[in-house]
Amino acid sequence: MLAVTDAAAQAIEALTSQNGQQQTEGGLRFSLQSSDDAGAQLALAVTKQPEQGDQVVTADNGANVYLERGAAEFLDDKVLDIQRNTDGEVAFALAPQGV
Repeated sequence: MLAVTDAAAQAIEALTSQNGQQQTEGGLRFSLQSSDDAGAQLALAVTKQPEQGDQVVTADNGANVYLERGAAEFLDDKVLDIQRNTDGEVAFALAPQGV
């Protein structure tokens, strides 16, 4: 199952909060757009709720990640984290678990 770091959970919480108030619904949704010889193409969106059939991963702080079936299989052995660029901007990053 996809693991979510504390830093990634905080970033998701910031994306889904409204006026500084954490929403009880909402999260980050991954869906698999294509999987071919070039590799998998994942789409990422902030959404209010999971779609039917989505796997829900809830971080310790309550942040939700919704995984479409194909994305759940692809991300099963991954960790969702964040990376900061030289300007301090945050981007989500995936890494293998156990690394």
